[in-house]
Amino acid sequence: MAVSDTLVEHSPSRASGGQRPGIALTVIAAAQLMVVLDATIVNIALPHIQDALKFSTTDLSWVINAYTLTFGGLLLLGGRAGDILGRRRVFIVGVLLFGFASLLGGLAQNSWMLLAARALQGIGGAICSPTAFALIATNFKEGPERNRAFGVFSAVAGSGAAIGLLAGGLLTEYLNWRWVLFVNVPIAVLIALAAPRYINESERHPGRFDVVGALTSTLGLVGLVYGFIRVASDGWSDALAITSFSAAVVLLALFVVTERRTLQPITPLHMFANGNRSGSYVIMLCMAAAMFGIFFYVTLFVQRTLGYSPLKAGVAFLPISAAIILAAQLSSVLQPRTGPKPFMAGGSLLVVIGLTWLTQTSATSGYPEGVLGPTVIFGFGMGCIFVPMMLIAVSGVAPHETGAASGLLNATQQIGGSLGLSILTTVFGTAAKNEFGKQLPSFMAHATDAQKAEFAKTGQMPGSWGNEVLAHGISQAFIVGAVLSVVALLTAIFVIRPKASELPTEPVHGGLG
Repeated sequence: MAVSDTLVEHSPSRASGGQRPGIALTVIAAAQLMVVLDATIVNIALPHIQDALKFSTTDLSWVINAYTLTFGGLLLLGGRAGDILGRRRVFIVGVLLFGFASLLGGLAQNSWMLLAARALQGIGGAICSPTAFALIATNFKEGPERNRAFGVFSAVAGSGAAIGLLAGGLLTEYLNWRWVLFVNVPIAVLIALAAPRYINESERHPGRFDVVGALTSTLGLVGLVYGFIRVASDGWSDALAITSFSAAVVLLALFVVTERRTLQPITPLHMFANGNRSGSYVIMLCMAAAMFGIFFYVTLFVQRTLGYSPLKAGVAFLPISAAIILAAQLSSVLQPRTGPKPFMAGGSLLVVIGLTWLTQTSATSGYPEGVLGPTVIFGFGMGCIFVPMMLIAVSGVAPHETGAASGLLNATQQIGGSLGLSILTTVFGTAAKNEFGKQLPSFMAHATDAQKAEFAKTGQMPGSWGNEVLAHGISQAFIVGAVLSVVALLTAIFVIRPKASELPTEPVHGGLG
């Protein structure tokens, strides 16, 4: 059984409430919104989390990676669980686990407590997100009714980033960073209470859980990410980094062997045999790496270097969300006439331009030229890519495997973001360390006693010296992002060759969150 065969299910019954499909959709969409906005709502709070729990800048990336790695790595297993055990039941478990993990994260007193809670959040998200999408097919009749429901669901998923930016800014500025996690708790409880009343349970299908495949892939990816982040702080000769990379290779090799032999693999490897589909996964890996890097490092830049408050930082990021949404709408309308390739190639080129511009970031960069210009170009390019990439990812796939194909694309986004951010962090750490050495003599010669005392306490240079270190590290990290975007551009030009006869005639929903 695929992750979710939602696109081929027929004759769903009404929710148990019978006459309240609107409430059922609200409950399902609220769960998806809670999961989707989690990344950006936490991003805005990162500088405050760093100060409160004493993270280094390189280790701070684990606040994002701990969530996205478990979410992306277990996403397909979560969808399979819904098929086998019943989607409503699994949906409620995932929502409650997400809420419980959010409570633990908000109460965290040290970095390890927060990271453990974030990983648990990712598991909860991986359980409830694919089942939320699948429950629409269970609760809405095929045709206009289901299409409208999918439209609302997709709009909620697409707006989640923007809502998270504003909500994170408001909560962090007027309460504190802990509330970006606490806010999920009452929402999760309300969803869990409403689901049994208004959402219909799905039919249970026989099947097996590919636990070995899920664990080896997730732990292998964790090993890769940990290795890169260790390199950022301790260099390539670090024993733990070498051990981590070695373990990752063994685990990922075991994952491939497992998937080739098991009867019901969590990742159907034959999906990668199609060149167009494999190309779409490569593009998603590269683009997700760049997008996660922008939200992580530009957030630090606008709050640390430009001195923006959390709310102002959230507002400063809204143009990128608007650009993504606008371009996605345009590509959705126009690509049936032009085909997907012009939008994928043109969008990739815009992403290359935006990321290349970000490599020019300096401590003297202002918002218009340092943030607004490059991120809007980047966002418009990303928006051009999203819809055609989803169409290509499911082109030529048997109807019963459409859920698996789209699920793989979503998992690729999370995994690519985590791996990409860890690689960018490695480059950032090395560049920042070198710049730190250059700035140290000037700092020791000109800093006030108070600044020297702060440096002795935190290990980070305050004022303009610290801004120079941060900006230089960011500019060098985005060189990697620009290189990855060039890989995506070349893939779009030379690998993607879609046939019109293979492309779906209707939009693919449930996409990228």
